[in-house]
Amino acid sequence: MSTKATHSLPGPDDTLRQTLPNGITVLARENFASPAVVVQGYLTAGALDEPVELSGLADFTVDVMERGTRRRSFEELYETVESVGASFGFNSGGHSTGFGGKGLADQLPTLLDILSEVLREPTFPPDQVAKVRGELLTDLRERAHDTRSMASLMFNELAYPAEHPYHYPQSGYLETIQRITRENLVDFHRRYFAPQGAVIVIVGAVKAADALKAVQHAFGAWQGARPERSPLPPAPPLAARAEGRVAIPDKTQSDVMLGWPGPARSSPDFMHCHLANTVLGIFGMMGRLGKVVREANGLAYYVYSQVQGGLGPGAWRVIAGVNPANVERAVDLSVQELRRMREERVPDEELADSQAYLTGILPLQLETNEGVAATLLNIERYDLGLDYLSRYTDLIKSVTPEEVQAAAQRWLDPDHFALAVAGPPESP
Repeated sequence: MSTKATHSLPGPDDTLRQTLPNGITVLARENFASPAVVVQGYLTAGALDEPVELSGLADFTVDVMERGTRRRSFEELYETVESVGASFGFNSGGHSTGFGGKGLADQLPTLLDILSEVLREPTFPPDQVAKVRGELLTDLRERAHDTRSMASLMFNELAYPAEHPYHYPQSGYLETIQRITRENLVDFHRRYFAPQGAVIVIVGAVKAADALKAVQHAFGAWQGARPERSPLPPAPPLAARAEGRVAIPDKTQSDVMLGWPGPARSSPDFMHCHLANTVLGIFGMMGRLGKVVREANGLAYYVYSQVQGGLGPGAWRVIAGVNPANVERAVDLSVQELRRMREERVPDEELADSQAYLTGILPLQLETNEGVAATLLNIERYDLGLDYLSRYTDLIKSVTPEEVQAAAQRWLDPDHFALAVAGPPESP
């Protein structure tokens, strides 16, 4: 990589990083090419903290938090932000709750004040609890008719044991959402929403030192710590081929998911898996699966490989949309390609193509303030170091065919896998 390209990447020389006394880590990077500013962040509260019998509690809690605070009603929150052309939002995940906003740089104090207010002072109005419950139940009823969603739900139930939180959907089930009370929401927020371990990234037309001061003003007085989270239980390798099928009437397509619990982002061979996954095929690149299953045999509308990574053993899956009559053949051909990844070294030229793709898309991911903020957030989340981007190209290019093959042999078992299919009922 050229010196010019290296210095244009976010890194320790142009990114402020500081942890406040209450445990919030702030990262700020200046970009005066436009008058906008982006805020992205997360705190450690998510579906991993909810009991199984209240599955969906974290998601429910975050949805209602945006509906009113001690100082502002639902309408007032959004009027305050939208009146200055800004926006904000929250989302719940397995390990964390994400939040963010965007607006003109001079609106940064307002954005941070709103985000802090929602995180620290939600009131959970009873009418909004009822309204959100209705919306969540509607979403779950719609999920039951969505082949992709139901295949994903079935896959997780097959791939992860019942004692593992990844076994359960973050959105919960009809019966658990109906069971959750306002008191459950209030208690979940009180117990798990705390500043310790939170991260806030600010990118845009504001001096880094001023961005830090703005965060200190909005969040510095927040105190408290959440209970220590238990380590994730193991997700053992699958000992057999586990299959599940979900029949959904009036559908003409089947969605197929085939795979295993995969590597965490911190796994020493994650980058090797990343290259193996790219060789198999991701969106934006045809890959082996697309060439064989879709192009050569015409068996799939789409087919690709996905290694999720993350803080835990996220899934490594082959995902395909196929004509119901082609499911078995598409699965067989996919398994053949997985077996070939294990048994044969990837040719140097094919690996080089994947490496060029992964290094080539990096500048595109950093073209916007949102892209830079998301990248810095992940660098902090996975403890990659602020010099990660300057090392990225070398990390990708240093992966060898032998390492790709070893990763495939460790993680991709063509005989023992979870297979979930959701689509029209099988003919009698």
